[in-house]
Amino acid sequence: MGTYQHMHRTEEPWLGLVPDKWKPFRIKDISQLSPALSGDKPEATELCTVVPMESVSENGQIDTSNLEDFDLISSGLTNFEVGDVIFAKITPCMENGKGAYIGNLPSRYAFGSTEFHVLRPAHKVDGRFLYYYTYNSFYRGYAAVNMTGAAGQKRVPSRFLSSTRVYLPEFSQQSRISGYLDKICAAIDETIKNKHKQLETLDALGKSIIHRAVTRGLDDSVKLKESGVEFCRLVPSHWKRTKLRYEIYIRNGDFVSNKLNDNGEYPVIGGNGFMGRTDAFNVDKEVVVLGRVGAYCGNVHHLSQRSWVSDNALIVESIHNKKFLTYLFVALDFNSVANKTAQPVITGTKIKNTYVLLPPSNEQSQIADYIAFENANLTALKDNLNDQIATLEQYRKSLIHECVTGNRRITENDLKEIGVKLN
Repeated sequence: MGTYQHMHRTEEPWLGLVPDKWKPFRIKDISQLSPALSGDKPEATELCTVVPMESVSENGQIDTSNLEDFDLISSGLTNFEVGDVIFAKITPCMENGKGAYIGNLPSRYAFGSTEFHVLRPAHKVDGRFLYYYTYNSFYRGYAAVNMTGAAGQKRVPSRFLSSTRVYLPEFSQQSRISGYLDKICAAIDETIKNKHKQLETLDALGKSIIHRAVTRGLDDSVKLKESGVEFCRLVPSHWKRTKLRYEIYIRNGDFVSNKLNDNGEYPVIGGNGFMGRTDAFNVDKEVVVLGRVGAYCGNVHHLSQRSWVSDNALIVESIHNKKFLTYLFVALDFNSVANKTAQPVITGTKIKNTYVLLPPSNEQSQIADYIAFENANLTALKDNLNDQIATLEQYRKSLIHECVTGNRRITENDLKEIGVKLN
């Protein structure tokens, strides 16, 4: 692995240096944009692959498991076949890297989102190389600047994509680069996948720590009793069984949109957490905030400063330890018992009618401190994993850019070292 001896600077603002021997082309010169079906039109009952935008990942993976009879597929969808390259043209899918090289299909034809550009490579270009070229984050950044349309509906025009200048090495070198990137990117993706699994494990561990602590306490030798509630079967015998209505006071937050102010003194908190700032406050004591509606229904936040709590959340006051109640509400998972309407809703009445087991106040404080300490350790581990994932993702992007622009030279020995067989 190394660099080419002779490089020159191109006129393309996103491209920079390329090897002198690489030849310039427009994408329209080396591929067909929006190609027609290569063969006969499918019969009515011929199975075809259907690929909506959500079936294409941001790292080149594509789900081709959805098959339908041709006559059941909506007309006007974008057709593509094995060997084609798809490129998401709409924001934010384009910027996020949605696209793929179609290496195989379970059917003769595929039909996908109308928000895909399709490129059918000609003999001068390796399809996988073209995919990596268009996936290149530097190119996508340049494409984003050249999008047209209204905010939220901007698209990469066909004219811009077809006129993109690419610099190509010999076909054999393109295949060599593609084979190298296939292998290395797959290894990076697998590593990232495993680190996400570790994050999921840590999240599950965090929930387990909270549930165990708020239902069993910290003393494993304590005498237990039947709780009489679904939430947990056995609890310490000295804990009090009670309805929350006797232990808390609940009120709604207040509408805030006309009060938002970036320079405001007080944070605005909703079911989704921090929403902005304002010059007013409707909470001036330690409270628990509980999301009451929509996707954030059941989310729990602990507040200990003057704040404005929005109308999509409930404000919970109590004489009990607020941090302990926060963890207790997390374990109770109120979202699971919310009213299952189009917009999930949790009511104050349902919360107040919930049975819980409460330890004495000093034990509540000990439990809350213990969970906070364990959470801090887990957070540090998760932050480290997220940093590793970000580093790997950035390396993947940089590697692709360097390889498809010739700033990193891939040799036959490089392929042999990573176990890629040469044709």
